[in-house]
Amino acid sequence: GSLVAAVLAHSGRLDKEDLGTRIGRLSRRVHPMNGGVLMLRLFQGEVCNMINKKYNEFLPSMQSAEDLVSQLEGLSSNIDLLKAGIENEVQQDLNIAVAEFTELKQQLERDTLVLSILKKLQEFDTAIKEYSTALLEKKYVAAAQQLEKARSSLKMLESRKGFELKILKALGTELTVQTQNMLYHLGEEWQKLAVWKLPPSKESSSLESVMHSELHLRTVPLKEEEIAGPPVASVLQAFAVLGELHTKLKIFGQLLLKYILKPLISYPCLQPFTEEQSDVFILRFKSEEPNLDHSSPMEVFDKIKLIFEVLHKYLLNVPLEQPAEDKKNGRVTLAELLGDAIWEELSDCLIQNCLVNSIPTNSSKLEQYVEVIKSTEEFEKALKDMQFLKGDMTDLLKYARNVNSHFANKKCQDVIVAARNLMTSEIHNTVKITPDSSVALPRLPDPGAGDHLKMQKTSKLLHNNMVNLENETKLSQYTFSLPTCRISSSVEKLMELAYQTLLEATASTDQCCIQLFYSVRNIFQLFYDVVPTYHKENLQKLPQLAAIHHNNCMYIAHHLLTLGHQFRYRLTNILCDGAATFVDLVPGFRRLGMECFLAQMRVQKGEILERLSSARNFSNMDDEENYCAANKAIRQVLHQLKRLGKVWQDVLPVNVYCKAMGTLLNTALTEIVTRIAALEDISAEDADRLYSLCRTMVEEGPQVFTPLPEDDKNKKYQEEVPVYVQKWMTFKELMIILQANLQEIVDQWADGKGPLAAEFSAAEVKSLIRALFQNTERRAAALAKIK
Repeated sequence: GSLVAAVLAHSGRLDKEDLGTRIGRLSRRVHPMNGGVLMLRLFQGEVCNMINKKYNEFLPSMQSAEDLVSQLEGLSSNIDLLKAGIENEVQQDLNIAVAEFTELKQQLERDTLVLSILKKLQEFDTAIKEYSTALLEKKYVAAAQQLEKARSSLKMLESRKGFELKILKALGTELTVQTQNMLYHLGEEWQKLAVWKLPPSKESSSLESVMHSELHLRTVPLKEEEIAGPPVASVLQAFAVLGELHTKLKIFGQLLLKYILKPLISYPCLQPFTEEQSDVFILRFKSEEPNLDHSSPMEVFDKIKLIFEVLHKYLLNVPLEQPAEDKKNGRVTLAELLGDAIWEELSDCLIQNCLVNSIPTNSSKLEQYVEVIKSTEEFEKALKDMQFLKGDMTDLLKYARNVNSHFANKKCQDVIVAARNLMTSEIHNTVKITPDSSVALPRLPDPGAGDHLKMQKTSKLLHNNMVNLENETKLSQYTFSLPTCRISSSVEKLMELAYQTLLEATASTDQCCIQLFYSVRNIFQLFYDVVPTYHKENLQKLPQLAAIHHNNCMYIAHHLLTLGHQFRYRLTNILCDGAATFVDLVPGFRRLGMECFLAQMRVQKGEILERLSSARNFSNMDDEENYCAANKAIRQVLHQLKRLGKVWQDVLPVNVYCKAMGTLLNTALTEIVTRIAALEDISAEDADRLYSLCRTMVEEGPQVFTPLPEDDKNKKYQEEVPVYVQKWMTFKELMIILQANLQEIVDQWADGKGPLAAEFSAAEVKSLIRALFQNTERRAAALAKIK
């Protein structure tokens, strides 16, 4: 029990009253018989003593705490009083002080701004005064710098919003006037340093006017009134400070291009000539007899390099301080600025008027072009050493190094131009083509090295060990050759151009080879489009030109069949895989030639039918007027055919010639047969005269077949007229009917198996019998047998 009480008292959880109460409870629970009452009372006394001791120790602490609370309440009251005082008195004074401070601050800012403006006005005035002093002393750089200071001060003043002073306008005017005055003086000095003497003529492009162009460069300062004139650096630096250097250099660069550099590129006879005197250096031209129409790039580069060396020595080697906004790193040279101004135009002129002309036209000369590339590199290196150029690669050097592409482009362009000139030349200038004719080209090498020896060995083995199975009957060597005819000499040259271009392609680079190959294809596609259009009127009007054009197209198609195969293994690998072919163009050329010739044939057929239409249907031949008209029509047709025979003679291939003449003669005979067979009444006199007209056609018709100039060789083709004239036998059977009696006609019919039945139908024969013979029993009997 004492232990529990001690623990509870130690833990602070019991006061005196609680402890007594709990002890009382505990004492009631203890059994009195065990003597517990005495012990409990003893324990109660000890606890009470301990409680009293603790209470006495706690009481002073509590009293000090209560004192502290009372002091805190007093302090809180004082704080409230102080807060009320601040809010009522100090805050009002503080607001007044802040307002006064703000006003004073604004006044200070205004005064500071006014002071800065006055300071800038003072700086402007000082700069203008110092500028005037420097200008009188010809210290142009210092004068220009003072002007820029004045300009900067004026810009600062103008940027102040709310201070739009009227004096600023006057200051701006004064600054402009002084700037122009400065530029005038600098211009005067510049004109003394670099003097142009130009030809009076406005036409400065002619050689005579260019010869009078001179450039004088001052080499020592001028002396005026014992004051040494400014050096070139001073004048140019002043221009740079004022921002006018680019304008001056642009003008100087254009004059340099127009009167010196471009003439040296364009005229091979011009040579730069320099002369150095005591105070001036003179650059002018002299003329020499040129070796070629165009100067080589090496010569042009040397001339231009000389010009720039002179300019660099006396003018361009001047370091300049560029304004910060114009140049990141301030120091540049005049040569660099001039290069920026004119290099692009100069390089374009060098390319168009020099390098273009130096591109070789033959692949064998490409290796020599290495000298041009090397010369271009040296030329650019020299300009870079003089700081005229900057950077690694320029368009000029790119163009020179890309020679293979330019060679291909130039070659293709030359080929197309040459081809077009041939296509637009006269067609009637012809050459004779025979089966032995071939394009004059060097023999191409065999496709594979060593294949020839292998073939020889193989053929020997076959000959020794095997039976020869080859047919003894061999084709003629001319089986696949073009027949003898005449073609335009321009077309022969065109085909030679195609072969030569392909031969050139075999020795070129892959890119060039492909371009040249497709240029050859373009030649033929251009022919297909240009020739029928350009020569359209002549091809329609002139039968001979139509025949020549037909031959031209067949000649081209004949070569196109094998043209690609001949070069297949000599072209680049890209074209070797079946792309190098011209066979697809063959049908188009054949169709082009046939359509033109067939159109001419239709024209001739129309003329024949028109002439026969004036024969009055071959009726009433007993009338002299009708007979004369029919006879005239027959004569005109024969004359037309004879004229055509002479025009096409030795031009068309013999087989084409005979087919064409046979077709036209057949048209005439068919028309005559049709008109006579349609007659309803033919008297005996009419029949005789019709027979006479037909005999004229039969006798003179074969004479129009004259395919060859040698008359004795034409007899063969005149005897073969029935082969080419489909209605020839029909016409002869008609002549027989006109002179035969009824029995002879019946015999010619021979129950539908005779020669008459082979040419005429039963209805046509009956119609002729009714027209020729009167209605008698004999005619009726004859008609009955015709069935």
